Amino acid sequence: MVKPLPRPRAIAVLIGAPGSGKTKTGKRVAKALGVPFIDTDKVVVAEHGPITEIFEREGEAAFRAYERTAVARALRERAIVSLGGGAVLDAATQRDLVGLTVVQLTVTREGIEERLAEEPGAVEKRPLLRDGGVDAWERLVAARRPLYESLATVSFDTSHRPFEAIAADVAAWLRDRMEDE
Repeated sequence: MVKPLPRPRAIAVLIGAPGSGKTKTGKRVAKALGVPFIDTDKVVVAEHGPITEIFEREGEAAFRAYERTAVARALRERAIVSLGGGAVLDAATQRDLVGLTVVQLTVTREGIEERLAEEPGAVEKRPLLRDGGVDAWERLVAARRPLYESLATVSFDTSHRPFEAIAADVAAWLRDRMEDE
């Protein structure tokens, strides 16, 4: 009997709160490891248009369905994968993350306040924060924190360090982990 080839799987999956730096860190980690980077939010935007417009036009449920499809495809790639902050709410995504290396990025309220102040229009680009800014962000993160923590293999705080340093730490941690496998 011929043994089936193993399916490719994501090298690492970045999860965490909106604004925690998943995309910025993920790009740098992928570059350091010499592997592709997939941002599932960017995949959804490329296929369906801006997230804010999807929310306005079709609602959050439609966005989550598009997101789920993008996540399922991305997790089959040998890449560093960044998930949108709410992607982990999907039960199928939670099941898909079992057995994968999941890196949670965290950020404090102060850290997110600094980032939002530095990036004009940052709140408007995040539909779930539009009506409450940092207070809405804090409520959202508090509600999701137990889920993020239960899925994470490891966590890195991104609050007050340059993304280059955080990515270097994540890449070094992943290299050590890959050597041990």
